[in-house]
Amino acid sequence: MVLVRRAAFQPCALKKGVQVVLSRSYTHEASLYVHWPYCLKRCSYCNFNKYIPRSVNHELMTDSLQKETQTLLHLSQVSRITSVFFGGGTPSLAWPSTIAAVLDTVSKHAQLSADAEVTLEVNPTPAGKARLRDFVAAGVNRFSIGMQSLNDANLRVLGRDHSAQQALRTLSEARTLCPGRVSVDIMFGLPDQGVDSWQSELEEVLSVCDDHVSLYQLTLERGTHLFKQVELGRVNVPGDDVTAVMYQSARSTLEKEGFLQYEVSNFARNSAVSTHNTGYWKAQQYLGVGPGAHGRFVPHALGGVLREARTQTLEPDVWIREVQQHGHATRRRIQLGHLELLEEVLVMGLRMNEGISHQHWAEFSPEGNFHQVLGWSEDFQDLQKRGLLVLDDRGLRCSWEGLALLDSILPVLLLRLEKFFQRPAGSAETTDKT
Repeated sequence: MVLVRRAAFQPCALKKGVQVVLSRSYTHEASLYVHWPYCLKRCSYCNFNKYIPRSVNHELMTDSLQKETQTLLHLSQVSRITSVFFGGGTPSLAWPSTIAAVLDTVSKHAQLSADAEVTLEVNPTPAGKARLRDFVAAGVNRFSIGMQSLNDANLRVLGRDHSAQQALRTLSEARTLCPGRVSVDIMFGLPDQGVDSWQSELEEVLSVCDDHVSLYQLTLERGTHLFKQVELGRVNVPGDDVTAVMYQSARSTLEKEGFLQYEVSNFARNSAVSTHNTGYWKAQQYLGVGPGAHGRFVPHALGGVLREARTQTLEPDVWIREVQQHGHATRRRIQLGHLELLEEVLVMGLRMNEGISHQHWAEFSPEGNFHQVLGWSEDFQDLQKRGLLVLDDRGLRCSWEGLALLDSILPVLLLRLEKFFQRPAGSAETTDKT
């Protein structure tokens, strides 16, 4: 694999005698992620939490999203929401009035500035295109278009329900409505795709796209239809050596077109960096609303002082019932100990081109700077000598070459981090509705 994905961390306890008190901006600000779980069909590669319903009770779904948003704002005592992201699923299937209602709830219970980034993922079908203007009227000011490919044969293999021409028309309309604030998702490493065909397709995308591109390598997830097809030998996908060349050539092409790679998979020009996603990578708090949504925040209303990892109930019908009964449907709560929090800061921060500054690290690790935690490790020094990692006055970051190899670099750093803090026994997990 060339690209890294978010690591699945295990909970750990706080090191004895250590308690990190974060600044006000880390505990009273947060971003908001809202999950719309419904789709019209399931793509062949997808293992996300999504459902193909016979019908959707939009009024009840809207009311439940509002209730859970209000409850989590109260539990976190967040006073300012910095950005909102409507993902899925296919959130462009939601009523625009649902989007407006959620944003209205946020504004009533926290500060949401007029220029806050509000993103909606859009499936580029004719139905998705037709609603774009209404979504803007509802408060959306940024679109993320799930183009995935401009090759109709590839789209059919992926199980997408749009064509290349429909994607282009949707992109054009979105750029008209939100100029400079439209992102496109494009995938590589697709079945039977070669380096040359990928390069041609990327150049076509760059001739029509706006100022933000998210580049993803196809991942074969066990249990998906595409995984089974590949396993049976009915579909062939490029090997790791080929996808590595695809990734590196794409990075070079994007750079030539004026795009800055600011994260492993994300590229922007004209300052079109996604503030919402940057919040994740900088370990800021975020509230997760909707079936299966994830969140990270300190539950101040419950007397909490440690950040919690929260996961909402997966199944929409069960989620709705729990929200109506309890105000929210948090299925799992895990307190993040000091070590685990630092693991997230390290893993997510190194995804960014700028890496992690010394000041940012000190916010989470006042008792151990980068030189103390990592500097004495021979493996770390070897990564520096090979030109994959840079530790200087700016902080810690990957080089251009190192960013492409991040998933092989991280285990070395995480092991050193664990040794420095002497990981103790696991922390408690709760499942109550508080």
